[in-house]
Amino acid sequence: MTQLPDVAKLLKHIEGDLRKTLERRGVADPAIVGIRTGGVWLAEHLNRSLGLSGPLGELDISFYRDDFSRIGLNPRVKPSSLPFDTEGRDIILIDDVLMSGRTIRAAMNEIFDYGRPASIILVALVDLGARELPIQADVTGQVLSLSRSQRVKLRGPDELRLELRETDG
Repeated sequence: MTQLPDVAKLLKHIEGDLRKTLERRGVADPAIVGIRTGGVWLAEHLNRSLGLSGPLGELDISFYRDDFSRIGLNPRVKPSSLPFDTEGRDIILIDDVLMSGRTIRAAMNEIFDYGRPASIILVALVDLGARELPIQADVTGQVLSLSRSQRVKLRGPDELRLELRETDG
């Protein structure tokens, strides 16, 4: 049985690494953008814990997915919200689970439709390392090795926890 890490401990680790990354890059006033839904929950937490004052951005990348024609539209699609100018802005993009890289590609495509940011710092709670695209997180809570039949999902928003599911492969 795969032991899943504690989300609170991962967030503490991420906070420390993210502070160091921001300092090293000289980023003083980043905008935080979470990818729905788990990335938004994490973004809310990090926005508070880092003491950032700006509004939070939320992306629903449903229309930007490259498998849209194959899997159809998510029935719970909501509009994205970026209540700040992305042009020339340093963005912290947050996702809960980084796997193939396709969700991140879609999120970056959507961000660039709003304007060209100065930089994007990618944060992932967990990295499953099953990349199909050359995308790497700048800050990661933990790398997990799962079997092909296992999937991990963040549950919340009140009490954030990771949940393991078995699939048909």
